[in-house]
Amino acid sequence: MKFYFTLFFTLAITIGYFQNLSAAEKQKPIDKANMNLSANPAEDFFEYANGGWMKKNLPIPDEYSIYGAFTQLQEDNYKNLRSLVEAVSKKTNSTKGSIEQLIGDYYAAGMDDAKINGLGFQPIKQYLKDIDNCYDREALMKAIIEMYKMGLGNLFSLYAAQDETNSNMVIANLYQGGLGMGDRDYYLSADKRSEELKEAYVNHIQKMFELIKYESPVARKTAIDIFAFEKKMAQASRTRVDLRDPQKNYNKMPIDQLIKSSPDFNWRLFFYELGIKKTDEINVGQPEFFENISKMMNEDIKVFKEYLKWHILNSTSDYLSQEFVDEHFNFYGKVFTGKQKNQERWKRILNQTNGDLGEAVGQIYVKEFFPPEAKQKMLKLVENLRVALGQRISKLDWMSAPTKKEAAAKLAGINVKIGYPDKWIDYSSIDISRESYLQNSINATKFNYNRELAKIGNPPDRQDWGMTPQTVNAYYSPNMNEIVFPAAILQPPFFFLEADDAVNYAAIGTVIGHEMTHGFDDQGRQYDKEGNLKDWWQASDAEKFTKRVSSLVKQYDSFVAIEDQHVNGELTLGENIADVGGLTVSFTAWKNANGGKVPTEKIDGFLPIERFFLSYAQVWRNNIRDKELLRRLKEDVHSPGRFRVNGALPNIPEFYSTFGIKKGDKLYLPEEERAKIW
Repeated sequence: MKFYFTLFFTLAITIGYFQNLSAAEKQKPIDKANMNLSANPAEDFFEYANGGWMKKNLPIPDEYSIYGAFTQLQEDNYKNLRSLVEAVSKKTNSTKGSIEQLIGDYYAAGMDDAKINGLGFQPIKQYLKDIDNCYDREALMKAIIEMYKMGLGNLFSLYAAQDETNSNMVIANLYQGGLGMGDRDYYLSADKRSEELKEAYVNHIQKMFELIKYESPVARKTAIDIFAFEKKMAQASRTRVDLRDPQKNYNKMPIDQLIKSSPDFNWRLFFYELGIKKTDEINVGQPEFFENISKMMNEDIKVFKEYLKWHILNSTSDYLSQEFVDEHFNFYGKVFTGKQKNQERWKRILNQTNGDLGEAVGQIYVKEFFPPEAKQKMLKLVENLRVALGQRISKLDWMSAPTKKEAAAKLAGINVKIGYPDKWIDYSSIDISRESYLQNSINATKFNYNRELAKIGNPPDRQDWGMTPQTVNAYYSPNMNEIVFPAAILQPPFFFLEADDAVNYAAIGTVIGHEMTHGFDDQGRQYDKEGNLKDWWQASDAEKFTKRVSSLVKQYDSFVAIEDQHVNGELTLGENIADVGGLTVSFTAWKNANGGKVPTEKIDGFLPIERFFLSYAQVWRNNIRDKELLRRLKEDVHSPGRFRVNGALPNIPEFYSTFGIKKGDKLYLPEEERAKIW
C-alpha cells in the first residue's frame, strides 16, 4: 500500500536483500563454470561471462519473472530475515511500541491466513460503503481526502520533497498518477502487447468486482467505465521520457494559481484536511495533468465512485482473503510479468513487514549482520573513487576551467552515507496488533505518509535515509547531493572480502562510481553542489556534453531486446551514462590503488584486467521472461542486464585491448562513436 513518492537515481530497481556473508564468501569470485568459454567475447561478452550460469539456472523459478545474481541474494536474504522476524513474532509479551512488538505482531497477523480468509472482503466493506454513500460532489471530495489520509492516494501523488531551486526547504509536490496499469502508453498504444494488456486489465477489474458480489453484467460495465476513466487520465499524462526532464517538471506556484488552473478540485480543503499549512509554494509537476483532474471532477459521479472503489480494491487485495490475492497476482504477476506462481505466504508477509516497518527491521538486521569493519572499507573505497573522478574531471579536454572548478566543488561536496542511519525512525506510536493485518498496514502507511507530509515547510532532515539498511542497492540524491550505500550491498557479487582488487573495484567500485557520476549525468548535472536546480555550466561545455551523451542514446536505441522491441536510449540515458562513468572511474581508481599500473599476475587462469571486466559482467547476469522484458522496456530507466554489459563495455578503451576487439566484431564501436564523457 505504499504510495508516497521519492525521486532517486539508483543502481537498479529495488533488487533484493542481504545474505549471510560467510555463506556468500563460498562463492568463487570468477568461476569458469559460470562462463560460456565457447562464446566469442567480441560478439557477446554477456554470454561469454555468464552463459554457464544462465544455462544452469533455467528454467526460471515459477515465482520469478527475472532470476539473476540479485535474485539469489534475495533468496538467501529471505531466509536470514525470516529467522529474525519469526524469532520476535514468537514473543507475545514484548513491550507495547517496542520494535520487537511491532515487527512480531505485524508479521504474526499477516501469517494468520485462516483468520484472513474467513473475513473475505469484510475489512474493506465500510470503506466501500462510505464511497457508495457519496451522493454529491462535496461528499465525493471528502471521500477522496479520506483515502489520501489513509495513504491511498488515488488520482495523483502528493509528496514532500526539497524545493528544486531551494534545497534547504521542503515543499509540497503534486505529480501525475492514478493509473492501475502504471504507464500511460499501455492505455494509448496500439501495439499487440498493449492491446493484450488492455483486454486483460478490463477482465481483471471485472473479476475483482465480482469478488465483492457485483453481478457479472454490472461488473463488466463497471470495468469498462473504469478503464475509460483511467484512459482520460492517461491522455493527460506525460511520457516517462518527458518525466526525466527536471526543468519541465518543476512548476512552482502558490495555491491560488493552482486553483485558477484547476478550479473544480477543492485544493484548499484538500491541503487543510491533510494538515499542510504551507501552500504558498507547491510544485505542480505536470500542470496539464492537474487541469485535466479539474475536468475529471465533473465526470459521472457513479463512475467516479467506482474508480475510487477500484483503487481501494486494487490497493488492499493482498491483505484480503485468498481469492483476492490470487486474482491480483493473476494480472499483475502472470499477465504483466510472466510469473507462474505467487510467492509463498511468509515471503509476501515479510516483504510487507519490511516495507511498513523498514527501519525497525533494519535495527535488528544490523545487529546481526553488519560488521563495523565493512563501513570502514566502504569509506576508503568511496574516497578512492572520489579521487579518481576528480582526476578524470581535471584532465577533460572538452570542459572549460570554470566548469571544471564547479564540478570539482560539487564532487567534493557529495555527502556519503554508509551502512545504516545515525538516527532511526521511531515507530512506537503506531498501533500494531495481532487482530487485523490490513488495519496494521493502514496504520503504518498513515504513519509513514504523515511523517513525510510533516516535512513540508521545514528544512530537510539530512540524516534521513531513502532506503533501509537491509536493501541491496545504492542511490544518489541530486537535491541532497549525497550517495547512500545500505549495509546489505557489501556482499558478493558486489564485494568479496577475500577477493583480489580487480574483482571488487569492478563490482562495488563501479557501483560507487555509478552513483557519483549520477551527479553529473544528463539529469544530475543540472543540480549544483547545494542540490539546487541551477545551471552552473558554461554554455559551450553544456553543448559539448549533450553532443557526447547523444552517442549513448544512438547506441542503446539500436539494441533489439526482443522481437522488434528496442531499448529506449532516451529513457535509459541517465543510467547508461552512470554505467559507463562508473566503469571508467572504477578502472582509474583500481590503477591508482596499484601505483598507476595494471597488475599482470594471473589468478585462476585470468589476468587481473580480464577479471575486472568479467566481475562487472557477472553482476548483471540474469534470465528474464519475455513479458517482464517487454514491461521493463516500457517502464524501466535501466537497460536490460545484457545491454548494461554489451552496451557499456564497448565505450571503455581498455576493453578492446584486453579481449582483442577489432573492426568487424559485433562489440566494436568506431572510436568517434564511443561515449567519451568522463
